[in-house]
Parts: sequence; structure tokens; C-alpha cells
Amino acid sequence: MNWKTFTAMLARDAHVARRNFVPLVIQTMLQPMLLVFVFGRIMTAAGMMNKNYGDIMLPGVMAIAMLMTGIMAVSMPLIAEFQFTKEIEDRLLAPMEIHWLAVEKIVGGILQALVAGAVVALTAWLILGRHLNLTLDRIPELVVLVLLVALLAASSGLLMGCSVGQTHVGLLFSMVLAPMIMFGCAYYPWQALSHFPIVQKLVLVNPLVYASEGLRGAMAPQLPHIPTLVTLIALAVVDVALIIVGLQRFMKKAVG
Repeated sequence: MNWKTFTAMLARDAHVARRNFVPLVIQTMLQPMLLVFVFGRIMTAAGMMNKNYGDIMLPGVMAIAMLMTGIMAVSMPLIAEFQFTKEIEDRLLAPMEIHWLAVEKIVGGILQALVAGAVVALTAWLILGRHLNLTLDRIPELVVLVLLVALLAASSGLLMGCSVGQTHVGLLFSMVLAPMIMFGCAYYPWQALSHFPIVQKLVLVNPLVYASEGLRGAMAPQLPHIPTLVTLIALAVVDVALIIVGLQRFMKKAVG
């Protein structure tokens, strides 16, 4: 492992991310911000939503923002580097083992996902303020969950970036990410699906369910949620699986 090369590549990607910060915010975080304002403020003030709906929705919106940002930050550059700019060929000449290139991509995606989560949380606090009934009594759990969600986003981006072609990006979002978000328990707790028992069991294969429910349990423990230990274990298992498969796909694509 060549730490100097690794940090240099990470610094380069961070510089590119800073230059593209405004487009990144508009592309991945504008919708969550609008959701917080419309559903958490306007509709609750109008009496069309329960007053605590902001508490239910905010953790899920944070999970979505982190997931989308991490996936976009890793997958889109990889697709371009492998298929168009061929920049990956220059990176492969760097004086370090090939798999560390993928690790650097994951670390960069984690950092951007964390920024996205922080921006959404800050925006929600500014918009909703006293209308939120969230707690920070479970800081250790929240920190671990946030890191696991960020890792989920970045490792998912690695796998998708090494598996999806440029012509199939639209299909990826319409056939994979859209159902993943709608059935990820982001806008409602998992317990709300009890009226649809088959669906309630099927959505457990969706990692976003554990991300949303985990953050909800850490930030609003008074609300119904899947036990935190279950969400931690599920996210850890999924993260490890995604990293292993993602690294295998990256090595195969890079070497082959």
C-alpha cells in the first residue's frame, strides 16, 4: 500500500467534488430538501399530515440523500473512466496495488455521502426547527449507523459502476433505485406495512429499509422502528458483501 499515492488520488477526487459541489447539491440533495419542506412543514401546518411526520420522514430522507450521493459519486465517474475517458488506465499505472484504487473510490464516496447527510440534517433543522422532536441521546449508535449507511452507498456505487453500461444508467434508476427508494421505509416506518404482510417481508431484502429504520431508531426512538441491533447487523453484512463483490467486479474489469 502506497499511502502517498492513495491520499494524492483521494485529494484529487475531493478537489473535483468541491468544484462540482453546486451541481451535486442540485442533482442529489435538492429533492430531499424539498420533501422536508413540503411534507414536514407545509402539509403538517395545513393539518394534512400528522405533526410528528417530520420526525418519521427526516431519517429516511437522510438515508436517501446519503445513498443517492454515494452511488452517484462512485458509479458515474467509474462508468465514464472505464467506457469513455479511459482515465482508469492512467490510474492503473499508479505505484500501488490495483484493488486500492477501488478502495479509494469507496472512501471518496463515503465522504460525499456523509456531507449529503449533514446538509440534509442541517437544512431540516433550519426549516422545521422546533417542530422536530428528535434526540441526540444515542450519539454512538447514530455515528456507527451513519458510517454504515455511507459505506452502503459507496460500495453500492462501486458495484453499479463496474456492472452497468452508460446506455443502461436510466434503466438502473427506473428499475432498481426508484423501487428501492419507494419501498425503503424512508417515508413511513416498516411497521406501517403490517397491513400488507407479504410486502412487509419482501422489503426486508432492501438495504435502504435498514438504513432508514436504523437512523429513525437512533434519532427518534419514540417512533416504531426495527430494533437497532438488527439494523446494525444487517447493514454490516450487506456492506461486507457489496465490498467483496464490488472489488471482484472492479478487478475483473480493470485487469480484463
